Amino acid sequence: MLDQIRTDIDSLMADIGRNARAAARPLAIASAEQKNRALEAMAAEIFAGRETILAANTIDLANAKESGVATSFIDRLTLTPERIEGIAAAIRDIAGLKDPVGDIIAEWDRPNGLHIERVRTPLGVIGVIYESRPNVTADAGALCLKAGNAVILRGGSDSVNSSQAIHSCLVAGLKSAGLPEHAIQYVPVTDRAAVGAMLSGLNGSIDVIVPRGGKSLVARVQSEARVPVFAHLEGLCHIYVDKSADLGMAQQIVVNAKMRRTGICGAAETLLIDRAVADTHLAPLMEGLRAAGCEVRATDEIRARIPDLVAATEADWSTEYLDAIISVSLVDGISGAIEHINRWSSAHTEAVIAEDPAVVERFFTEIDSAILLHNASTQFADGGEFGMGGEIGIATGKMHARGPVGVEQLTSFKYRVRGTGQVRP
Repeated sequence: MLDQIRTDIDSLMADIGRNARAAARPLAIASAEQKNRALEAMAAEIFAGRETILAANTIDLANAKESGVATSFIDRLTLTPERIEGIAAAIRDIAGLKDPVGDIIAEWDRPNGLHIERVRTPLGVIGVIYESRPNVTADAGALCLKAGNAVILRGGSDSVNSSQAIHSCLVAGLKSAGLPEHAIQYVPVTDRAAVGAMLSGLNGSIDVIVPRGGKSLVARVQSEARVPVFAHLEGLCHIYVDKSADLGMAQQIVVNAKMRRTGICGAAETLLIDRAVADTHLAPLMEGLRAAGCEVRATDEIRARIPDLVAATEADWSTEYLDAIISVSLVDGISGAIEHINRWSSAHTEAVIAEDPAVVERFFTEIDSAILLHNASTQFADGGEFGMGGEIGIATGKMHARGPVGVEQLTSFKYRVRGTGQVRP
């Protein structure tokens, strides 16, 4: 019986791969107007179908709550009328972006008269594997379409009803614009064997995999993938408050970075405070966090000053809580902050709160995370906030894509060389 199920899944996934590869060809040459027409139709379908999507989400939420998952997980899974409107608005924003396909990145002339152009082209077929966030279904589908790519979406079992309801709206939008309905496919089974099939590349059908989820998912993808991966590791994000920081600004930023939405990858997980201002800055920063409902896990040095804080262990410095918890330590200025971050960071997002330009320059120069912020919340680590019209995820690797993965990052390039009869001697 198990062998039969595995055979059926392999057959299903092979069909999905073939259909995606076939859809990628017309997508690569589709006009910007046609793709935008599809995107506008998708947004309209999602808005019109919001009651159906909410009903599907209710089923997913009930199942998740019955299984006893964390509050932060429920937040990522939950859809509301406002969030659905936000999903539709994000698709419209993507439609409004410049079409990257065919964009000339660079051009130059050679002494022999050859004119060379580097031009953006679609990647082909992208596989996106994600967990719990049904909005990724729309974001990934829309971004891949804008960049001229076919996409195969494999969401988590926890959000399957919500994601399928959203996917139906995307397919309706494709059809209305005369684009192939297999341009955006959703894997209809929750069996983990489907993930394994995608990681194998589906017999050459998939060109790149984008994982978006927890550490275990990304680790599996990186370990098993037979195609290139845009790695999205955990968001172990840090904030450093320097002695030159404005205290009022620091309080606002720290609370927002941790507590605005605790379940996103841009939420701050560790707060570092310059030891030189422990007497003036420590207590107000702790009061602000605790007033917002955050549990503070602190070093013994800090607990000697504020005894009722939870004791931090070494494991806290490497933990992505995705919850209303933050670890806090005092450090010896910018040098101490850099040392701590470079040891524990996942290279996602870090912020410095400081008025001293020399401190900011060292922070920006000596820390090599994908996103660095000065006097701003880590929750701005988001493609939409960067003006990219949304993202598939934050890539923490260093090859091809880094930081928010938007439409430009979902393209490759080719060279066009124009001559007038030149031959090589």
